[in-house]
Amino acid sequence: MKTAITQILGIEKPIFQGGMAWIADARLAAAVSNAGGLGLISSINFGTEAVREEIRKARTLTDKPFGVNIMLAAPNAAEIASLVVEEGVGIVTTGAGSPAPYMEMWKAAGIKVIPVVASVAYAIKMEQLGATAVIAEGAESGGHIGDTHTLALLPQILDAVSIPVLAAGGIFDGRAAAAMFIMGACGVQVGTRFLIADECRVHPVYKERLIKASDVSTMITGKSLGDAVRGLKTPFAKQFAKMEADPNVSDDQIRAFGTGSLRKAVFDGNLAEGSFLAGEVAGMIKKTETAAEIVDDIIGGAEKLLAGAAKLNN
Repeated sequence: MKTAITQILGIEKPIFQGGMAWIADARLAAAVSNAGGLGLISSINFGTEAVREEIRKARTLTDKPFGVNIMLAAPNAAEIASLVVEEGVGIVTTGAGSPAPYMEMWKAAGIKVIPVVASVAYAIKMEQLGATAVIAEGAESGGHIGDTHTLALLPQILDAVSIPVLAAGGIFDGRAAAAMFIMGACGVQVGTRFLIADECRVHPVYKERLIKASDVSTMITGKSLGDAVRGLKTPFAKQFAKMEADPNVSDDQIRAFGTGSLRKAVFDGNLAEGSFLAGEVAGMIKKTETAAEIVDDIIGGAEKLLAGAAKLNN
């Protein structure tokens, strides 16, 4: 399947693996890239030098394009911004802030910058900054989310900008991917399904909870703090929500309770203290798979459906 984004980035299939903090490492990114998609390494990965090591490791595992996702609100964001230039990374996706301070440096280095956006206004701003493309991420997604869901967000962003737009949020298989392509997306970004990839390093408890999830197994926390995230309903998430609803608990206390919670989920499988981020499609997960099987199922499934849709017009 050839689209604007496959041609721009030199990838075979129009699918990105989400740059999930503490999760997206060289092994997972390389597996997705080897399968024809775009693998991403998270910049939230045990510090700046650890990210450098992951980039170099990925190059030993794949000769295909891969990128780095930079969380711009992170304390070391400026260091990572320079690091990707030093390491010759060709593709960067961004989230949790504006890439404006780094755009001139990245563009001079030939880096293709693709921000994740959750609103029309932000998509327009990213186009004005010179972004290569944007990823329209709806509230179905796991992790940090905006207010608008993908089905409503994507067409509005497509109408507002002239650069390529990818879709993220609520995409599990070829059915959702085909719908995004029909609406005009040039690609899709998938996070939650890659959590159960064999190459993904999350704790076995994390994968077990995903496989057992149903359609009502996720919840949103942090909205009162201006930092809404979607994750699985666990003892931690329920306690976090209880603290948010209690007027006697300060915002600082809530933030302190949540500090380090994602790491505790990813590495320890700690249900009482860990934040098991996941999107609404978690209920569709039934088994573990390889990254290649996931890529092939989503894009292959979309191609079959799109071919069938074309026949409806004949």
